[in-house]
Amino acid sequence: MSILVQPDTKVLIQGITGGFGGQHTKLSLEYGTQVVAGVTPGKGGQVFADRVPVFNAVKDAVEETGATVSAVFVPPPFAGEAILEAVDAGIELVVAITEGIPVTDMMRVAATMEGSSTRLIGPNCPGIVTPGEGPQSSGGCRIGIAPGYIHKKGSVGVVSRSGTLTYEAVWQTTQLGLGQSTCIGIGGDPINGTSHLDILKLFNEDPETESIIMIGEIGGAAEEEAAAWAKDNCSKPIAAFIAGTTAPAGRRMGHAGAIISGGKGTASAKKEALADAGIAIAQTPAEMGATLAKLL
Repeated sequence: MSILVQPDTKVLIQGITGGFGGQHTKLSLEYGTQVVAGVTPGKGGQVFADRVPVFNAVKDAVEETGATVSAVFVPPPFAGEAILEAVDAGIELVVAITEGIPVTDMMRVAATMEGSSTRLIGPNCPGIVTPGEGPQSSGGCRIGIAPGYIHKKGSVGVVSRSGTLTYEAVWQTTQLGLGQSTCIGIGGDPINGTSHLDILKLFNEDPETESIIMIGEIGGAAEEEAAAWAKDNCSKPIAAFIAGTTAPAGRRMGHAGAIISGGKGTASAKKEALADAGIAIAQTPAEMGATLAKLL
């Protein structure tokens, strides 16, 4: 049944009345996502797009609508508090799209969420899509900023630190007729809520997911940890791509977490760990779909 979100998942949008949040809420509604509430402090009582009630607080929205997932489109200085407000309201899954949240704020969020039943995806991520059965897979659940029309309901689970490379993997698997079970952008910040390993475990248990594309990049050790687990525990074929092969040490490349520090987090080390786990490695982004297809 895919992972984390389904077509009937009830979603609320924090920051729904902002330009960016509003734009992507409309796209999610067009896709068929069950957006049941929006939250903007001071604007409670309004109605977004003639159908979505706006509340002043997440707790009120949850009590009135039964929403279980929140998407955060709140500006960086306030996004940390927005995440914690959703946690306090008992939201099961928070998808933080916001880029540029101060690291100190995310440290506080991580510490506060320790032991919580809420899962955080992101921040600085494109979100999550579980495609539906309709035309261009509409009727599914789109949370975030991913283009819905490139998705096709199918059997490939996609997990990635990069937004644009997520879209590339999705489009390639759509063109190959494989489609996707669920696609998740986990974000490229140094402190995030959900890792490659977390998602691999969920995909491995999901009967609709028959194969996996994992996209990583320089910095940190998340890909190596996921590879070590997959070597002994994952029963499904995995294709991977690591971005940043030519990146110089000590220079941040794009994402805040994409930096080789202390000689660790290099692309070569990650590829070595993936290869040791029997994971097929695409040498360029253009080969991600083809690399998986060869495994199948």
